[in-house]
Amino acid sequence: MSISNAMASGVSGLMANSKAVEKISYNIANADTVGYRRSFSQMVTSGSTSASGSFSTGVATEVTHSNTAEGSFMDTSVNSNLTITGSGFFVVNSNIDASYTAGNMFTRVGSFEPDEDGNLVNAAGLYLMGFGYGDDGTLGAVDRASFNDLEPVNIANQTISGTATTAVSISGNLPSQETGLDTPGDAFVTSAEYFNALGESERLTLSFQPSVNDDEWVVTVSDATTEYGTVTMSFNDTGENAGAPAAYGDVTVTAAAPAGFAFDPATGEMTLTIDNGTEPQVVTMALGAPGSFEGLTQFSGDYTPMTVRPNGSESGTLTRVEFDEFGDVWGVFDNGTRKALYSIPLATFANPNGLETSNNSTFHTSNTSGSYYLGQPGTGETGTMTSGGVESANVDIAEELTSLIQRQRAYSSNAKIITTADEMLNETVNLKR
Repeated sequence: MSISNAMASGVSGLMANSKAVEKISYNIANADTVGYRRSFSQMVTSGSTSASGSFSTGVATEVTHSNTAEGSFMDTSVNSNLTITGSGFFVVNSNIDASYTAGNMFTRVGSFEPDEDGNLVNAAGLYLMGFGYGDDGTLGAVDRASFNDLEPVNIANQTISGTATTAVSISGNLPSQETGLDTPGDAFVTSAEYFNALGESERLTLSFQPSVNDDEWVVTVSDATTEYGTVTMSFNDTGENAGAPAAYGDVTVTAAAPAGFAFDPATGEMTLTIDNGTEPQVVTMALGAPGSFEGLTQFSGDYTPMTVRPNGSESGTLTRVEFDEFGDVWGVFDNGTRKALYSIPLATFANPNGLETSNNSTFHTSNTSGSYYLGQPGTGETGTMTSGGVESANVDIAEELTSLIQRQRAYSSNAKIITTADEMLNETVNLKR
């Protein structure tokens, strides 16, 4: 190698180590940045080609990203703050007023909190994107290889419409010692909640009057304005079905149209037609089939308050949200309903370290990263989600400071090459004297 080539190699070493120090400094400066991914300069030999062959001329740097190394979990106690355990990335957008298929990028910064409109946005001002669940609670077919089906995750002003009750089951115990008395006692009365077509809670009243006959009760159903009908209910007092309903009889209809009442002795179900709207609501109420212990029973002892189980629900408003490890955002409503609102996908790549970096700890795809796939957390290589905290930068300060010392020493050594080559050139010039 000639003296001039030696000097050129020293210059390349100075430049390479300067770039390495630049990346180290950037890592140290962002050591406390949430979700920051470390980058560093990797030294590679540079060379040139001539007619006589290839030969080395110095050193160059290749910037490498450490996107797959995870930072530690930092508890924030903020429910909407999210972290990823695994290799996935959140999909975020800086402008949700524009088309959601444009401007999307990837990040590990999960410091999401609702803005004034309820959209989840992180500290860098980037909005979290997800797949919305339908009203029927299903996700449907979504395109996980594009952004077409994504929308901003919004947790404000969520409501759930009520569903009308169609069936009510009743269970409980009637005290057998109250029947067969010459002067029966007062009726046992309970109310049964149900929901109308508007999701409003209404109530029916059930009266259980003990009869002068042993093990026999007269059941009456009514509401605030209408008495629908009565039925006599008898219970078994011996055998394996003792305490279970034996038979139903003496069905009496007292409701006037459009209200109605019907009873099926074979199933123990009464059908009520309730005049509470333009179209009357039909509700089936199950007391228990003959020989079954799934509904009302009669045993000696205390009266057991009735357990009423209606289907349907009243309308509700969102009270809080929950995030599970599989990326689902659940809404908990004041009517007791828990409903899936969004599925937050995590983007994966063939080579995550090949992603192109941008501002605010965001990334874009590149030729070396490969295309993205929006996987469901908990499947494949996506990883899982944890709420209530953020991910720290994956920077080890001790490692960076050690690398800084090494690069400083390497820089000094390359500078020494240049000064030495300069002295040798000076000696060569002095040979002429």
